Amino acid sequence: MGNNVNVDKVLSEVKKAITGKDDCISKVFAAILAGGHILIEDVPGVGKTTLAIAFSKALSLVDRRMQFTPDVMPADILGFNMYQKETGKFVYYPGAIMCNLFLADEINRTSPKTQSALLEVMEEQKVTIEGETRDVPNPFVVMATQNPKGSAGTQLLPEAQIDRFMICVSMGYPNLKDEVEILKGKSVSSTTNVNPVLSKEQLMKIKEEVEAVHVSDKLYAYIAMLSVATREHSYIELGLSPRGSIACAKMAKAWAYLKGRNYVLPEDVVDIFLDVAKHRIVLNTKARVARVSERAVLEEILSQVKQPASYMQKVEYSV
Repeated sequence: MGNNVNVDKVLSEVKKAITGKDDCISKVFAAILAGGHILIEDVPGVGKTTLAIAFSKALSLVDRRMQFTPDVMPADILGFNMYQKETGKFVYYPGAIMCNLFLADEINRTSPKTQSALLEVMEEQKVTIEGETRDVPNPFVVMATQNPKGSAGTQLLPEAQIDRFMICVSMGYPNLKDEVEILKGKSVSSTTNVNPVLSKEQLMKIKEEVEAVHVSDKLYAYIAMLSVATREHSYIELGLSPRGSIACAKMAKAWAYLKGRNYVLPEDVVDIFLDVAKHRIVLNTKARVARVSERAVLEEILSQVKQPASYMQKVEYSV
């Protein structure tokens, strides 16, 4: 756990660019350390893009940003082969995805065909062009932003793709005090004063430490029971997938690491559960008629599924 000083430095640098969103910043950093991708869903103008760029600078990552407009094609993202007359061979020209941190700005404004081009690379960190597969750089993170559902000119992400985002967070509007600070120029949503404080090698070392964080059997069972509860709830049509359960365990490890521990507690799972599960579940007609939100349903599940009583207690659960 000797790298927590560096972790604190990263968070401090990012907070130079974003005011009053400490919890959101920590959740995004935890997802990066857990090896996941991040979906930031919010209204325009609250600093989503600034957050992504700030992390790329603080972590010394090669970043590429692409505005996902309706005319963006899969080849713009993945790259393409072009025939060279001089050599008589096809040469690969890399797309924007060949970087460490790929910022897909307003991902739900492009076509479903272009959105689906990200599926393989998000899951396997590989790009396949005309049968030839290439690895993307390591580390690799996709950070996508999207406006809320129902905004003009947007395309809903398919469930198969949205399931590949480890977390979905919302920054929200600043509170009155923070907005006054922004107006006074103390935070201008700029990344010019964000400095690199972690190298790629240091980031990979920390990710290894996060992977080694201990999760007891009873906490694995707790995560599994939460997932099962989403599949059986009367308001949920599509519950949490096994991929979602794995994401929950990985995020809990990273969250515990940010808290300075090398073991996971039940409260770590509770803290990150909504961010992991909210975008993965699909409410049914009954929930829509009752005007129940995903957050409300998940909070009910958290209150109903019993937490393990103590860290050392023997796990007991029924199959």
